[in-house]
Amino acid sequence: MPKKIRQLLSELKKNGFVDRRGKGSHRNLIHQKGIRITISGKLGDDAKRYQERAVEEAIERIKK
Repeated sequence: MPKKIRQLLSELKKNGFVDRRGKGSHRNLIHQKGIRITISGKLGDDAKRYQERAVEEAIERIKK
């Protein structure tokens, strides 16, 4: 079962990403190490697999 967009955003924020806002349903998040990620979709929507992978990769990059 796919995660919800709100879960992905929560995981990113727990790991130090800050929401810089976006246009429409897009949210631009940035980490103090300079890593950026954009997540699109409404909070209650199911996340696409590529979005889940992008979040996992962004979190791994900050831990290096």
